[in-house]
Amino acid sequence: MLNSLKIFAQKWRAMTTGMIVPFILITLWQWVASMGWVNPQILPSPLAVAKKWLEYALPLEVYDATTMSYFAWLFSGELIRDTMGSMYRVLVGFVIGAALALPLGLTMGASQRVYAWLNPLLQVLRPIPPIAYIPLSILWFGLGNPPAIFLIALGAFFPILMNTIAGVRQVDSIYIRAARNLGANQTTLFLRVMLPASVPYILSGVRIGVGTAFIVVIVSEMIAVNNGLGFRILEAREYFWSDKIIAGMLSIGLLGLAIDVAMNKLNNYLLRWHRGLEN
Repeated sequence: MLNSLKIFAQKWRAMTTGMIVPFILITLWQWVASMGWVNPQILPSPLAVAKKWLEYALPLEVYDATTMSYFAWLFSGELIRDTMGSMYRVLVGFVIGAALALPLGLTMGASQRVYAWLNPLLQVLRPIPPIAYIPLSILWFGLGNPPAIFLIALGAFFPILMNTIAGVRQVDSIYIRAARNLGANQTTLFLRVMLPASVPYILSGVRIGVGTAFIVVIVSEMIAVNNGLGFRILEAREYFWSDKIIAGMLSIGLLGLAIDVAMNKLNNYLLRWHRGLEN
């Protein structure tokens, strides 16, 4: 019981410490806005942004039990629908990118011949940002979800691929020699030694890939689709709704933070066996 309270106190202290700087910045922002030193059309106050964020998040119509369920009404807010649209694209694109990158990365890492064949091509394609593919993606897939999902998959593909290759190729040679001395064949060596040893690298690539996918979805929504957080920010820009622009940006930041925290917890759980990680 005492140990649980101690862990809770440590987590609470870390969380409150991390809130100090944002609180100071928001207070300074509100003070500057209340003094009238900036045009509210250019930089609205935090209170105005919070008000717009609530309007953005709340359901658009009054609840009517005869037309919809309470659950459907609760999730009918514009922010909720935009978030769900963005997350759908991120999830589908990331799964496609990871499904292509993981087996290719494991194969390239384990086989020097395959690595020699494919690495030059990948090193040419890797520096090209996914945003550069926007014109081609629209030509190939038209408008809507397909080009956005293609760009997201492309953005997630290379971080996962390169980290997977690095993880397999950088397995300590001592482990490989020890397994071979014990009679392990190539399949056993790969499944029981190289793959587990490369998991930390793979999970790091997955975490980076998720972050990249979330960045790409915002850009792709500004070009190819008519909903989502990126589309809503672009719409607010057209009407010069600065408060809604900032509200959308904060929504993206909070969602990205939640995704990163979730990925970090997943990494810690899957790597709890790894030396140096605390429970």
